[in-house]
Amino acid sequence: MSEMHILENERLKISVSDHGAELCSIYNKKEDREMIWTADPAYWNRHAPVLFPFVGKVTGGYYTYEGQKYPMGQHGFARDREFALLEMTENTVVHSLTSDEASLRVYPFEFVLEIVHKLDGNCVTVEWKVKNIGNKKMYYSIGGHPAFCVEQLEGSRVVFDGLKNLTRVAIDPVTEGVDVDHPETLELRDGVYQVEEHTFDRDALIFDHNQVKCVSLETAEGKRLVTLSCPDAHSVGIWSPVKRQAPFICLEPWIGRCDNSGFVGELKDKFDVQSLEAGESFETAYRILIGE
Repeated sequence: MSEMHILENERLKISVSDHGAELCSIYNKKEDREMIWTADPAYWNRHAPVLFPFVGKVTGGYYTYEGQKYPMGQHGFARDREFALLEMTENTVVHSLTSDEASLRVYPFEFVLEIVHKLDGNCVTVEWKVKNIGNKKMYYSIGGHPAFCVEQLEGSRVVFDGLKNLTRVAIDPVTEGVDVDHPETLELRDGVYQVEEHTFDRDALIFDHNQVKCVSLETAEGKRLVTLSCPDAHSVGIWSPVKRQAPFICLEPWIGRCDNSGFVGELKDKFDVQSLEAGESFETAYRILIGE
């Protein structure tokens, strides 16, 4: 049975579950409001899942490693596994997931994934630590999928401070891969993109090539709700359920992402796939700042 672990200070109260090591709540005491999506299944039944060892979908639901096909669902399997609680302090929760027989059947690499949540003032830091404990090169992707409540979708402001425009790629509805052959320019006004009725008709807005290091959500009136800082993210996705007008927006930092349209090659050749030699490890983090 999954347990929920609480960290609290004078500004925020956060909840982290053993299931998926998922951040399930950020309660803003000052404004008496929940910042993380409530996982209402009428729209989307998750809060802020970790995406590992894949981000997004693989072509046809399979990927190929050394000539063998392996089935893999969207966003990998870590979000649906029970993590072990390694440590809990006044302001830190540490979880760990280790490869096992079940994971090796669909992902033939031995690993340890450690996820750390830290609370400091009005900031929540999420750390990822990936270690290859096997004896061969390991390929992986990792990403975050935190969903933040908005009063209404249309009119909400997505803010990229200091940027005039961004190059966006879209997901092809037929192949369900990224259409990299037809990039689009997203024009910003003083760094602001205002969400429209049809913004998410073609799924996520995807920004590759380290374009986005920081992104914020604001109300239609310009009140800042949350800022996500992700300096190491190779790609960033902005998502809300397609054509649903759901009252939340996801700000997603990714290292690696779903396949490009039509990709059927080896795992090692997948777009932005990461690798670790035997015994190597990788660490990174993103930060969620609540309010101004």
